[in-house]
Amino acid sequence: MLSRVAAVKAPRTHNRCRVTGSSGRRREGRESEPQRPNMSRHLFYSALLLLLVMMCCSACGAAQAAGQSTVSKFEWKDVKDEGVTVDSLGVPGLLNVGSDVFAVAEAQCKKNSESITFTGIASRIITIDNANTPVEVLNGAEDKTQFLEDGSADLKKKVDVSRPTTVMKGNDIYMLVGKTSRTSVRGAQGIGGGADDGGLLFVKGEVSEENGSGKRIKWKDTTDVPQASVGERHSWSRLIGGGGSGVHTHDGRLLFPVEGTKKGDVQNDKKSVSLVIYSSDNAASWTLSKGMSADGCSDPSVVEWGKKDKKLIMMTACDDGRRRVYESVDKGESWTEALGTLSRVWGNRHTGHEKRVGSGFTTAKIDNRDVMLVTLPVYAKNESEEKEKKRKRAYSIFG
Repeated sequence: MLSRVAAVKAPRTHNRCRVTGSSGRRREGRESEPQRPNMSRHLFYSALLLLLVMMCCSACGAAQAAGQSTVSKFEWKDVKDEGVTVDSLGVPGLLNVGSDVFAVAEAQCKKNSESITFTGIASRIITIDNANTPVEVLNGAEDKTQFLEDGSADLKKKVDVSRPTTVMKGNDIYMLVGKTSRTSVRGAQGIGGGADDGGLLFVKGEVSEENGSGKRIKWKDTTDVPQASVGERHSWSRLIGGGGSGVHTHDGRLLFPVEGTKKGDVQNDKKSVSLVIYSSDNAASWTLSKGMSADGCSDPSVVEWGKKDKKLIMMTACDDGRRRVYESVDKGESWTEALGTLSRVWGNRHTGHEKRVGSGFTTAKIDNRDVMLVTLPVYAKNESEEKEKKRKRAYSIFG
């Protein structure tokens, strides 16, 4: 049989014969080119159609999988809708949103029908009316607190969130928190063994105003910070947020202070250190700084400082009872301890449970002058021994 190309090149002939196909119709064709059966052509078209269908199905499946990967497995819920009370607040920070200032804190929560406690995030607006007056922030805290649930499994579980660190980028509100998924309920039922799932979460929020309860921040979109991107599995046994405020740097990065515990050969050798983590592409990827503080320095807070030559300044509380300040001009790749002006704010050396008390650190513009705002604990002796143990905050301003 001649190939199709050869048939085209074959000499033309006027000798034709009439043939009858399988359909019974009469067809004319060349004597030198036997007619191909219709079945082979049908099979070809059928195979082609099947291939197209399979390609379409594959494309649809890939699109569906891509869509599923963007759906968050986390869900924020209001504690007031779940019969939950707020027992205490900790690790507070301030966030300036437009003309409003919000206090954001870690909230210790407990469901009325259960004895197990868990953590959520509380946010409260600080108004002109109460700016100069002490306010009991626990009053009505249930109306302004959310907790997080992980719905990736059949049985939803609460996620402990700790050390909220907030930052503004334009009109967007972001928060970095540590997470620990509690499976105590599963453990009681013999499922899951009570294992924890630690790590960092990146959360986006927005200001919401509800009737009767005023403005608050509602947290919504929540994604995991990949452990592989920060090398946690290889170098760190724990990595948690620093709390307080993050930094939107002059070159567009979102930068947060974090506290890490390095893996050691001996349990007692594991020391906490302070460092930073940042993203240059709206949390699509993360970079953990190579540089870090000395061993035993934790509870970091970070600001960006300087007019032309920007640098990072990080304040830490150390095991020896002192506070140390570090500077970095390369986004945390290396840190140098600063022994200049800021050393005046450290106060007295303390030991015991008071030695690692966190402090606050932020910048502001007052009277057209850039200033640095520092909050530090001070320990004042009063008439009663009980009052001596109470910690007060000292606010210092440096220009």
